Amino acid sequence: MTVPDRADSALTLTSTVAEGVPVVGVSGILDATTRQQFTDRLAEISDDYGPDLVLDLAGVTFMDSRALGLIVHHWQRTMAGQGHFALVGVQYSNSKVMWVTGLAQRLPLYDTLDEALAAFKA
Repeated sequence: MTVPDRADSALTLTSTVAEGVPVVGVSGILDATTRQQFTDRLAEISDDYGPDLVLDLAGVTFMDSRALGLIVHHWQRTMAGQGHFALVGVQYSNSKVMWVTGLAQRLPLYDTLDEALAAFKA
């Protein structure tokens, strides 16, 4: 079951749980204007479910370096908590900052949720 979170015109966040892992769907713009909404929701998910996290970024239309910094922070936090972290559905055209910074080669990127969950089990 997907639960819509607070929505605004620039960013919509949804959350669901797949195989015990929270999945946050992100649609819209991830930048300075939506950073606080994104930060707040990721903190809530972490508090409610622990360190495991999948971010589905298929619906992202633009991402800036601040949003990428926040994603990296949660990735590091998850790893420190011995959890699993994955990004799914990342599209180069909308998230170029990941490639420009070289983080696309370091972050755990998967094409689908099923691939990410399989990696968690391995």
